[in-house]
Amino acid sequence: MMRLDKLLANQGFGSRKDVKKLAKKGQVLLDGKPVKDLATHVNPYTADLVVGGKAVHYQKYVYLMLNKPAGVISATEDVKEKCVTDLIGDEFKPYHLFPVGRLDKNTTGLLLLTNDGQLAHQLTSPNYQAEKVYEADILGKVTEEDVKAFEQGVTLDDGYVTKPAKLSIIRSFDERSYIEVSVIEGKFHQIKRMFLAVGKKVLHLHRRSMKGLELDTSLTPGAYRELSEEELDLLRS
Repeated sequence: MMRLDKLLANQGFGSRKDVKKLAKKGQVLLDGKPVKDLATHVNPYTADLVVGGKAVHYQKYVYLMLNKPAGVISATEDVKEKCVTDLIGDEFKPYHLFPVGRLDKNTTGLLLLTNDGQLAHQLTSPNYQAEKVYEADILGKVTEEDVKAFEQGVTLDDGYVTKPAKLSIIRSFDERSYIEVSVIEGKFHQIKRMFLAVGKKVLHLHRRSMKGLELDTSLTPGAYRELSEEELDLLRS
């Protein structure tokens, strides 16, 4: 059960003070009748609520798939930089969404935003080993020796040895390579540092999938959509 004023505030109808004003105008209906006492407790999932002529369907958690563009940081607020949450429409602001993990400022691709802390933890905790697949443009010729090195784990500049990663060469030339790499951990700038460890430089990095969830190719950079139930089941499995 939940207080009615809290429920409506959580669903984006403004502060509790704003909701009270709506009720005074007779715009808040419960079971077809105007509500006078906003302290009334209701079942948010079954209550027949109408506000301003619009039916209210309670949603506790929101899950968004964003095609993150370059030049935006994976944060909820920053005084200098544009954040991924700045790309999200006002209808989702009441949910206080946050990014699941992070992509570097100039890394593009799949980024999830939610207010579900438990699922976010499962997708980012090393204990769950959620696989993330990236595509990258590399300065230098990536070789089979590099593939083997990634399979064994690479020693980073701080001495940390990464967990095994799967590196696939898509195309490789003398000075440029295009690869796919999958990792199960997310250390700071990990993929860039892994390639530096084998004498290469990442020019561009794009995340294609996370725990089997593929980025919707119809989403242009900066665009987003809610996840389907099937996609959520995939992430929770």
